[in-house]
Amino acid sequence: QVQLVESGGGLVQPGGSLRLSCTASGFTFSNSAMSWYRQAPGKERELVADISPFSSRINYRDSVKDRFTISRDNAKKTVYLQMNSLKPEDTAVYFCNAEYRSSPLSRKYYYWGQGTQVTVSS
Repeated sequence: QVQLVESGGGLVQPGGSLRLSCTASGFTFSNSAMSWYRQAPGKERELVADISPFSSRINYRDSVKDRFTISRDNAKKTVYLQMNSLKPEDTAVYFCNAEYRSSPLSRKYYYWGQGTQVTVSS
């Protein structure tokens, strides 16, 4: 059974930090590119950051560059999002996403976590 379980969300003041974690099971984590998305109320889901299976490629949306850091530990089957200097506009539900393929030419499968709420407010 495929599962992605996020944790680490919560309420934080502007300028504060949070670290989100997403632990995977039910598929080969090291064969998967991992991403963090977020969705604010009334807005579309947007890509925040992504990381390739062995961390050779990392990308961030412009609004979080220099504040957020994505990383992964393949031995722990976990991807992280360290969020610093948080702003009210970072308030959203954050989702973990896996893009899995069993081999380089095989079909891709996409898996989602249930989301974790991040609220930045004074």
